[in-house]
Amino acid sequence: MNRYTIANIPGDGTGREVLPAGVQVLSAVAQRCGFALEFRDFDWSCETYLATGKMMPDDGLTRLADHDAIFLGAVGYPGVPDHVSLWGLLLPIRREFDQYVNLRPVRLLPGIRSPLREKSTGDIDFWVVRENSEGEYSQIGGRTGTGEDEIVIQQAVFTRRGTDRILRYAFDFARKLGLPHVTSATKSNGLYHSMPFWDERFAAIGAEYPGIATDQYHIDILAARFVMSPERFDVVVGSNLFGDILSDLGPGVTGTIAVAPSANLNPSRRYPSMFEPVHGSAPDIAGQGIANPIGQIWSGAMMLDHLGEAEAAAMVLAAIEAVLRDPQAVLTPDLGGNGSTAVLTRQILEKLQGR
Repeated sequence: MNRYTIANIPGDGTGREVLPAGVQVLSAVAQRCGFALEFRDFDWSCETYLATGKMMPDDGLTRLADHDAIFLGAVGYPGVPDHVSLWGLLLPIRREFDQYVNLRPVRLLPGIRSPLREKSTGDIDFWVVRENSEGEYSQIGGRTGTGEDEIVIQQAVFTRRGTDRILRYAFDFARKLGLPHVTSATKSNGLYHSMPFWDERFAAIGAEYPGIATDQYHIDILAARFVMSPERFDVVVGSNLFGDILSDLGPGVTGTIAVAPSANLNPSRRYPSMFEPVHGSAPDIAGQGIANPIGQIWSGAMMLDHLGEAEAAAMVLAAIEAVLRDPQAVLTPDLGGNGSTAVLTRQILEKLQGR
């Protein structure tokens, strides 16, 4: 029997409500498919910061390192600035564990209405590959001067190694899934150094994959294309900032960000990878028991696939889709229903068990 140890970090807000739902579904599919998941809980959050001055203890990364994967709920809550919560927990995990790939599916699921007219299931189905460790999100820079003379400098950092490996991952991923097309997000008409370099490396890496078609768009028109013609995309690769924006815009055009999952991957598997829903801590509905658990559960399916349990991953996604197709299903308010987190989770469990 395969056994995997999973570090659970519920985090903040609705993360504390949807992560247990994800654990329920993962435990059920593990039992059905004959492998074991051992979940270990780490209660690190903004509450931890308010109590201790740190989002996680000094040895937090060491304690996470020996797990097969990390299952994260959400980070961030009013009273703690976002740059404190993110740079205190989420970003150190991504960077210290070299999770340089952020992978997000953009898929219009059955039963969900896209805000784009005349789009239905199958019309929107692509992936965003985001560079997750360098680029525009650096700590290099500073502030100087006062008043009208104040100057703020923020440096973007692109390395040949970091750029090449994310581009190569995007092409390898497309080839693995049999997808014929990779699109690059750029802005080389405005960013004088970094984006022309990105374009050069995209062309060089793309030449290694003659069977895959390529194109590139400046980020502004690419955002428009996501809305006007999302069916044209298979894999979209972008820098840290551009990928961050696009990987939220993508789920937005599928109707709700609440169902969107993500993976922070260390492809070498030297360190654990981390899986989390896109929706964040949603403090406006936290504690009401109405958070949509699908993003967390789908993130769990991506985790199973990463661990090598592809059959179980497919079963989880099939159960989600079966519930959404069911006209009698009771959905959460974000999907137009009046159900709770617990009710929607129970229906997914029932579909998983063939009921």
